[in-house]
Amino acid sequence: MRAGDLIESGRVASGSNSSGGTLAGRYAAALYAQADETRALDATVDEMQALGRLIDQSPELRRLLGSPLIDVTQARTAAVAVLQEQGFSELVQHFVGVVANNRRLGALREIVASFAALVASKRGVVVAKVVSAHPLSDVQREQLRARMIEAGYGTVNIEDSVDPSLLGGLVVRIGARLYDTSLKSRLQRLQYAMKGAA
Repeated sequence: MRAGDLIESGRVASGSNSSGGTLAGRYAAALYAQADETRALDATVDEMQALGRLIDQSPELRRLLGSPLIDVTQARTAAVAVLQEQGFSELVQHFVGVVANNRRLGALREIVASFAALVASKRGVVVAKVVSAHPLSDVQREQLRARMIEAGYGTVNIEDSVDPSLLGGLVVRIGARLYDTSLKSRLQRLQYAMKGAA
Protein backbone atom coordinates (compact mmCIF):
# COMPACT_ATOMS: atom_id res chain seq x y z
CA MET A 1 0.00 0.00 0.00
CA ARG A 2 1.38 3.44 -0.96
CA ALA A 3 1.79 6.21 1.61
CA GLY A 4 -0.90 8.24 -0.16
CA ASP A 5 -3.31 5.32 0.15
CA LEU A 6 -2.51 5.09 3.85
CA ILE A 7 -3.39 8.75 4.36
CA GLU A 8 -6.40 8.49 2.03
CA SER A 9 -7.86 5.50 3.88
CA GLY A 10 -7.35 7.09 7.28
CA ARG A 11 -5.60 3.91 8.43
CA VAL A 12 -2.52 5.90 9.39
CA ALA A 13 -3.60 5.93 13.03
CA SER A 14 -4.05 2.20 13.39
CA GLY A 15 -1.36 -0.29 14.34
CA SER A 16 1.31 0.20 16.97
CA ASN A 17 4.37 -0.92 15.07
CA SER A 18 4.34 1.71 12.35
CA SER A 19 7.17 4.17 12.04
CA GLY A 20 7.17 6.79 14.75
CA GLY A 21 5.49 4.65 17.41
CA THR A 22 3.20 7.39 18.75
CA LEU A 23 0.01 8.53 17.06
CA ALA A 24 1.65 11.82 16.03
CA GLY A 25 4.70 9.89 14.83
CA ARG A 26 2.58 7.63 12.61
CA TYR A 27 0.82 10.60 10.98
CA ALA A 28 4.17 12.36 10.52
CA ALA A 29 5.71 9.23 8.94
CA ALA A 30 2.76 8.83 6.54
CA LEU A 31 2.99 12.48 5.45
CA TYR A 32 6.78 12.23 5.04
CA ALA A 33 6.42 9.10 2.88
CA GLN A 34 3.73 10.66 0.69
CA ALA A 35 5.63 13.94 0.27
CA ASP A 36 8.79 11.99 -0.62
CA GLU A 37 6.87 9.75 -3.03
CA THR A 38 5.34 12.74 -4.84
CA ARG A 39 8.69 14.61 -4.90
CA ALA A 40 7.25 17.41 -2.77
CA LEU A 41 9.32 16.84 0.37
CA ASP A 42 11.19 20.16 0.55
CA ALA A 43 8.02 22.17 -0.09
CA THR A 44 6.10 20.08 2.49
CA VAL A 45 8.84 20.61 5.09
CA ASP A 46 8.56 24.39 4.59
CA GLU A 47 4.76 24.26 4.72
CA MET A 48 4.69 22.19 7.91
CA GLN A 49 7.04 24.71 9.56
CA ALA A 50 4.67 27.47 8.43
CA LEU A 51 1.69 25.49 9.77
CA GLY A 52 3.39 25.19 13.17
CA ARG A 53 3.95 28.96 13.26
CA LEU A 54 0.35 29.58 12.18
CA ILE A 55 -1.00 27.40 15.00
CA ASP A 56 1.34 29.04 17.56
CA GLN A 57 0.37 32.56 16.50
CA SER A 58 -3.40 32.09 16.11
CA PRO A 59 -5.51 31.64 19.26
CA GLU A 60 -8.61 31.24 17.03
CA LEU A 61 -7.03 28.35 15.12
CA ARG A 62 -5.90 26.71 18.38
CA ARG A 63 -9.48 26.97 19.69
CA LEU A 64 -10.80 25.35 16.50
CA LEU A 65 -8.26 22.52 16.71
CA GLY A 66 -8.86 21.90 20.41
CA SER A 67 -12.65 22.11 20.60
CA PRO A 68 -14.40 18.76 21.04
CA LEU A 69 -17.77 20.49 20.55
CA ILE A 70 -17.35 21.37 16.88
CA ASP A 71 -18.78 18.85 14.41
CA VAL A 72 -16.09 16.90 12.50
CA THR A 73 -17.32 18.10 9.09
CA GLN A 74 -17.43 21.73 10.21
CA ALA A 75 -13.98 21.49 11.82
CA ARG A 76 -12.47 19.93 8.68
CA THR A 77 -14.11 22.52 6.40
CA ALA A 78 -12.93 25.41 8.61
CA ALA A 79 -9.36 24.08 8.98
CA VAL A 80 -8.97 23.40 5.25
CA ALA A 81 -10.45 26.84 4.42
CA VAL A 82 -7.81 28.51 6.63
CA LEU A 83 -5.03 26.54 4.90
CA GLN A 84 -6.45 27.35 1.45
CA GLU A 85 -6.60 31.04 2.30
CA GLN A 86 -2.96 30.91 3.51
CA GLY A 87 -1.82 29.28 0.25
CA PHE A 88 -0.97 25.79 1.53
CA SER A 89 -0.60 23.01 -1.06
CA GLU A 90 -3.31 20.44 -1.76
CA LEU A 91 -1.13 17.78 -0.13
CA VAL A 92 -1.06 19.57 3.23
CA GLN A 93 -4.73 20.60 2.96
CA HIS A 94 -5.72 17.00 2.23
CA PHE A 95 -3.53 15.70 5.06
CA VAL A 96 -5.15 18.08 7.58
CA GLY A 97 -8.56 17.04 6.21
CA VAL A 98 -7.76 13.38 6.96
CA VAL A 99 -6.51 14.33 10.45
CA ALA A 100 -9.86 16.11 10.98
CA ASN A 101 -11.88 13.15 9.65
CA ASN A 102 -10.10 10.91 12.13
CA ARG A 103 -11.00 13.31 14.97
CA ARG A 104 -7.33 14.08 15.61
CA LEU A 105 -7.24 17.86 15.02
CA GLY A 106 -6.37 18.33 18.70
CA ALA A 107 -3.09 16.51 17.99
CA LEU A 108 -2.20 18.56 14.88
CA ARG A 109 0.46 20.72 16.61
CA GLU A 110 2.06 17.54 18.00
CA ILE A 111 1.96 15.98 14.51
CA VAL A 112 3.70 19.07 13.09
CA ALA A 113 6.41 18.75 15.76
CA SER A 114 6.79 15.01 15.08
CA PHE A 115 7.12 15.72 11.36
CA ALA A 116 9.89 18.28 12.06
CA ALA A 117 11.69 15.76 14.31
CA LEU A 118 11.40 13.04 11.65
CA VAL A 119 12.78 15.34 8.95
CA ALA A 120 15.67 16.38 11.23
CA SER A 121 16.44 12.73 11.99
CA LYS A 122 16.37 11.71 8.31
CA ARG A 123 18.64 14.62 7.39
CA GLY A 124 21.06 14.10 10.27
CA VAL A 125 20.09 17.39 11.90
CA VAL A 126 20.02 17.75 15.69
CA VAL A 127 17.16 19.89 17.01
CA ALA A 128 18.04 22.02 20.04
CA LYS A 129 15.07 23.53 21.87
CA VAL A 130 16.37 26.69 23.51
CA VAL A 131 14.42 28.73 26.05
CA SER A 132 15.82 32.12 27.07
CA ALA A 133 14.66 34.97 29.28
CA HIS A 134 14.98 37.40 26.34
CA PRO A 135 14.80 36.82 22.56
CA LEU A 136 18.12 35.60 21.14
CA SER A 137 19.86 37.85 18.62
CA ASP A 138 21.12 36.35 15.35
CA VAL A 139 24.68 36.62 16.68
CA GLN A 140 23.78 34.77 19.92
CA ARG A 141 21.97 32.07 17.93
CA GLU A 142 25.02 31.53 15.69
CA GLN A 143 27.39 31.50 18.69
CA LEU A 144 25.19 28.90 20.38
CA ARG A 145 25.07 26.80 17.20
CA ALA A 146 28.89 26.99 16.91
CA ARG A 147 29.32 25.85 20.56
CA MET A 148 27.03 22.87 19.96
CA ILE A 149 28.91 21.88 16.80
CA GLU A 150 32.17 22.12 18.81
CA ALA A 151 30.57 19.80 21.40
CA GLY A 152 30.09 17.20 18.65
CA TYR A 153 26.44 17.70 17.75
CA GLY A 154 26.99 18.08 13.98
CA THR A 155 24.34 20.06 12.11
CA VAL A 156 22.16 21.88 14.65
CA ASN A 157 18.73 23.40 14.13
CA ILE A 158 17.79 25.80 16.94
CA GLU A 159 14.13 26.22 17.95
CA ASP A 160 14.05 29.11 20.39
CA SER A 161 11.33 30.48 22.62
CA VAL A 162 11.16 33.06 25.41
CA ASP A 163 10.26 32.53 29.08
CA PRO A 164 10.80 35.73 31.13
CA SER A 165 10.51 33.72 34.39
CA LEU A 166 14.04 32.33 33.72
CA LEU A 167 15.37 35.83 34.60
CA GLY A 168 18.57 35.20 32.59
CA GLY A 169 20.65 32.43 31.00
CA LEU A 170 19.36 29.55 28.90
CA VAL A 171 17.67 26.18 29.08
CA VAL A 172 18.73 23.93 26.20
CA ARG A 173 17.15 20.54 25.47
CA ILE A 174 18.74 18.25 22.88
CA GLY A 175 16.90 14.94 22.75
CA ALA A 176 16.87 13.58 26.31
CA ARG A 177 19.67 15.89 27.48
CA LEU A 178 18.86 19.07 29.38
CA TYR A 179 21.34 21.89 29.99
CA ASP A 180 19.98 24.48 32.43
CA THR A 181 22.10 27.60 32.97
CA SER A 182 19.17 29.86 33.80
CA LEU A 183 19.41 32.38 36.64
CA LYS A 184 16.13 31.01 38.01
CA SER A 185 17.65 27.53 38.33
CA ARG A 186 20.84 28.89 39.93
CA LEU A 187 18.81 30.84 42.51
CA GLN A 188 16.76 27.71 43.31
CA ARG A 189 19.96 25.68 43.85
CA LEU A 190 21.35 28.42 46.08
CA GLN A 191 18.09 28.48 48.06
CA TYR A 192 18.24 24.68 48.59
CA ALA A 193 21.90 24.91 49.64
CA MET A 194 21.07 27.64 52.17
CA LYS A 195 18.22 25.54 53.59
CA GLY A 196 20.57 22.58 53.94
CA ALA A 197 23.16 24.70 55.77
CA ALA A 198 20.61 26.12 58.22
